[in-house]
Amino acid sequence: MKEKKKLSLAMQIFIALILAIIVGLLLQGHSSIAENYIKPFGTIFLNLVKFIVVPVVLFSIMCGIISMSDIKQVGSVGLKTVVFYLCTTAFAVSIGLFFGSIFHNLFPVVATTDLSYEVKGSLSLMDTIVNIFPSNFVQPMVEANMLQVIVMALILGFAIILVGEKTHRVVSAFNDFDAIFMKCMEMVLSLSPIGVFCLLCPVIAVNGPKIIGSLAMVLLAAYIAYVAHAVVVYSLTVKLMGGLSPIKFFKGMLPAIMFAFSSASSVGTLPINMECTEKLGAKKEIAAFVLPLGATINMDGTAIYQGICAIFIASCYGIHLTLGQMLTIILTATLASIGTAGVPGAGMIMLAMVLTSVGLPVDGIALVAGVDRIFDMGRTTVNITGDAACTIVVSNLEAKKQAKLAARS
Repeated sequence: MKEKKKLSLAMQIFIALILAIIVGLLLQGHSSIAENYIKPFGTIFLNLVKFIVVPVVLFSIMCGIISMSDIKQVGSVGLKTVVFYLCTTAFAVSIGLFFGSIFHNLFPVVATTDLSYEVKGSLSLMDTIVNIFPSNFVQPMVEANMLQVIVMALILGFAIILVGEKTHRVVSAFNDFDAIFMKCMEMVLSLSPIGVFCLLCPVIAVNGPKIIGSLAMVLLAAYIAYVAHAVVVYSLTVKLMGGLSPIKFFKGMLPAIMFAFSSASSVGTLPINMECTEKLGAKKEIAAFVLPLGATINMDGTAIYQGICAIFIASCYGIHLTLGQMLTIILTATLASIGTAGVPGAGMIMLAMVLTSVGLPVDGIALVAGVDRIFDMGRTTVNITGDAACTIVVSNLEAKKQAKLAARS
């Protein structure tokens, strides 16, 4: 007898979302039941998300930097790749904030009294820069100060590379820790359906259909930003620096795009992405370096999502983000992309990090967690398309460089 196929996590979450809406609407007159008996389980899920954020960021960024020691050998390929990824990610989060600001007035204030939040005294830009750098080794981890954790990871990662061969046992240990915490993250994400139901049901019980309408608006804003980023940024870079027609590029990328949209996994799409980029003319050895690195550190779609959700969540709490806070979001989301694992749902954990960096309540994730998978499908598609665009650009630039060297000699 054939074993029954297990429901995918995406389907489980969609079912949880629909059930949360139905149960939430049924409990509208009895919202205290949802608040007292359903919400606590959602809080447990949120606590687990908060618990895993710091170690995942610390170890994944450190291990990412340690593995980039190959950049010395690959030279200009590594430098061009990292610069391209960081620049497009910064563009992506800026586009997310731009479209979030345009849709801002359509995001209603829906936070309930127990979700109320007071804005703390705003810091000056120089204070913000000073606060990026840790003064204590343990404190940033205890306080979940994400920018300081990222700086710690960068310093430790570079130090390990500079010390060299002696650190092979430490590198092995850190890679093991990275694998352990990634597995913890998978375990936490497997609880997403329960978390989604328990977080969203009380919100709908208190706010009713109003919240569903606002979720539709935030999804629309995100998908418009996804399309805008792909069409504008990738088309321009592929055409101007990659020497390839954008239409040919997107047509050639269609198999990878469709797989990414349905699987919501950058890492899972890697083999198909390699095949597509090679068919489009990218060198095999460049694709083999750029694409796996991109699946780890290039998360344009996730950056857009974080920008839009930060504005949406701030709007729900009646908070207006300052220019300084928006710049902090751009910086945090760009650096966070290095530590975002290419697995379904990891963007939600990184959103907790971005919210923390600008002092927004992590509880606000409850408002978007229910439709995270719908966001995820779009943002993964943007992520892998960005990896492919970089591969085409770097491959073309390297080919031109080799041609110039050959002509000189």
